[in-house]
Amino acid sequence: MGFAKERTGKDGKPRYTAVYVDLRGSERSAGTFSSRKAADRAWQKAEVDLRQGRVSDPRRGRQTFRRYVEERWLPNPMLEPTTREKYTYYLNAHILPDLGAMQLADIFPEQIREWIAKMQRDGQSAWTIQYCKNSILSSIFTTAVNDQVTYIHPCRGVRIPTVPATPRSIITPEQFSAIYEALPDADARLLVETAIESGLRWGELTEFRVRDLDLVTRMLTVSRKVIELNREFHPDGKRFLVKHYPKDKEYRRLKLSQQIVVKIKAHITAENLGPDDLLFARRTAPPVELRAVPEAGTLGLTAPNEAGRRYRHGTLSAYNAGRCRCEHCRGAFADYRAKRRAASGASPRPPRVADDEHIGRNVFRRGIWHRACEAADLGIRPRVHDLRHAHASWLLAGGADLQVVKERLGHASIMTTQRYLHTLPDADETAVEAFSRIRNRAQGRSA
Repeated sequence: MGFAKERTGKDGKPRYTAVYVDLRGSERSAGTFSSRKAADRAWQKAEVDLRQGRVSDPRRGRQTFRRYVEERWLPNPMLEPTTREKYTYYLNAHILPDLGAMQLADIFPEQIREWIAKMQRDGQSAWTIQYCKNSILSSIFTTAVNDQVTYIHPCRGVRIPTVPATPRSIITPEQFSAIYEALPDADARLLVETAIESGLRWGELTEFRVRDLDLVTRMLTVSRKVIELNREFHPDGKRFLVKHYPKDKEYRRLKLSQQIVVKIKAHITAENLGPDDLLFARRTAPPVELRAVPEAGTLGLTAPNEAGRRYRHGTLSAYNAGRCRCEHCRGAFADYRAKRRAASGASPRPPRVADDEHIGRNVFRRGIWHRACEAADLGIRPRVHDLRHAHASWLLAGGADLQVVKERLGHASIMTTQRYLHTLPDADETAVEAFSRIRNRAQGRSA
């Protein structure tokens, strides 16, 4: 039990040190105060906090769910950075607003069922409810039970809405060719072609370095991946983190076709890449060439506005009153804003500089992939990850061995690989033809 130890301060007045005993039996100070009452409150609070961290003490369950998650469970160093980032988002968005203020000991299956019902009323998808309950809440309470913080696992036996298994849609060779032709440049086409030829995940593809490919044997070694994080979750506050193992935590080797290796070799030579250089990267852009800016009086007039008035292109009036957004009018407005900021002493915003050469998933998806899909006009917009699905389906449709495809893709279970069997639109054509032959047999007899 703690106590208040009296001593004399430098001014000759009494002072009181709050003393409590820690788990190792040593006396610790919880601060020094001017009154015995304040010191007593301090050591009593210190003992309460200590009991909440002591094994087999039922009072540990009195801490709030939010406190346990944020101070004990979420900082667990065994979580992958991407997992911690994803968990944090779902906790803040869907779990902590409803359960955060409750004490751990007060959360029972009844409260979990009420939370699931509320999620359904709010229109959350069955997949979101499944992920929050099975992946996050169950993990939190499993840890809490193992640490003897609480003795009830409230998630056990609680049912969730059914998550339907949607059919997998696979890009056909014809659809891929249309997207491929719509890509803007040779680098983008090589990246996409390498993705569908190898079946690499995005993090493996964008961490593909020259040394990983043996140009003679055409064998590619997959031994790393790069993950993209919010800077808050990166150990060094950066954007990209290289992990020295792929997703399945096992190296794998696969062989590439002759034609793609020839293209990769030509790319390496053209870019003068060394063994440690990224094959696909955001290269430094060439300097922008200076161009002559025409005089405003030579650019003509804008289209009439609502009042029927027209203005000279390249002027502030054309931008504001004429609502013109051509490059000359936008340039005039940008110059005006720059002068105003300079006159007020404001410094211009520094340009955004990337901390390394890795290609961001969203940068490629929004800036290149989506535009190519729209230009191809397929009526669908497949994901970049669907190239990996197409790789597996095309291999199996072409007669490749199931075990070989599993090892090539790095699947942990062959059941995952089996999902790609008969996924192409024409895979069931032989069954339809067989049925038609039998179905139409009676018509042939009657003729």
